[in-house]
Amino acid sequence: MSAVNLGLPRLRGPHGVSRPRPDNPALVDTFGRVATDLRVSLTDRCNLRCTYCMPAEGLPWLPGEDVLTDEELLRLLRIAVERLGVTDIRLTGGEPMLRPGLEDLVAQVAALRPRPRLSMTTNGIGLAKRAEKLVAAGLDRINVSLDTVDPETFRAITRRDRLSHVLDGLEAARAAGLDPVKVNAVLLRGVNEHEAVPLLRFCLEHGYHLRFIEQMPLDAQHGWNRADMVTAEEILGLLRAEFSLTPSPGERGGAPAERWLVDGGPGDVGVIASVTRPFCAACERTRLTADGAVRSCLFSNDETDLRGLLRAGLDDEAVADAWRLTMWGKLAGHEINDAGFAQPIRPMSAIGG
Repeated sequence: MSAVNLGLPRLRGPHGVSRPRPDNPALVDTFGRVATDLRVSLTDRCNLRCTYCMPAEGLPWLPGEDVLTDEELLRLLRIAVERLGVTDIRLTGGEPMLRPGLEDLVAQVAALRPRPRLSMTTNGIGLAKRAEKLVAAGLDRINVSLDTVDPETFRAITRRDRLSHVLDGLEAARAAGLDPVKVNAVLLRGVNEHEAVPLLRFCLEHGYHLRFIEQMPLDAQHGWNRADMVTAEEILGLLRAEFSLTPSPGERGGAPAERWLVDGGPGDVGVIASVTRPFCAACERTRLTADGAVRSCLFSNDETDLRGLLRAGLDDEAVADAWRLTMWGKLAGHEINDAGFAQPIRPMSAIGG
């Protein structure tokens, strides 16, 4: 099987030197990293229109026939767990709760052996009514995107009046036993950076784990501007005006967030500084889009069409090999800070976070 026939990315080793992939069943790359964390997009559709993600009118969604069927998706997840050493699966979107039959899908993923740790990133709309069923199906953890606790600012960012639904979803997640319940927040200059402290107070009071994320160049409009990004240093400065922050003693490992104890703990706050403090050297992630393309990096412009391999009748090991070769070609870093960086053609809503 040739890389050309599979549409595989360029295979580059350290210093641009190509070399054969070792006989290793895991998702290794030329820099010694091993991907064990799979981020899988269930749909590119979303019921919000966040200004930093997509235009008000939305995007041209994937045709239904292009999206992986449940059978195809579960086959790829089984290959990932049984053959490639994936231990963690995070369901994302778009908005994953727009995927029909989500609870049944969660139950089938949780039934894989060895059982993966199963989490989901969601905007929280509809979660209040579904949290208990998702936990019963096997969901272990959840991240809810929430950039503000002010209704007017929420409407300005998301173009929707749904803050109360998100807050209800957070409460339901905690009541259903999901632990931890994490909140992901993006600060936008001139829009909500003044809410860094209120957001942290809100999360500490309710027992949620807050993670601030630097705005990344993944918007559909390709309008990202570094000067408009609220950096990790700025975020920490805003928080230190009200709180004492000390580095968390816990091992970070491959986690994207740097964690800080707030006023000595036990509460903490994380900052994911993908742009200004890249953590690519410890990356453990591989990504699968809703239409079955595997990507070695969130910012990659190369991907491999696994859906096409499934529909062409290839067996599990051939699909696994294509996945392995894609990850073998992973670059050292995302190159955002390099002069020649090109924003991915696909926006975040199509890639999956």
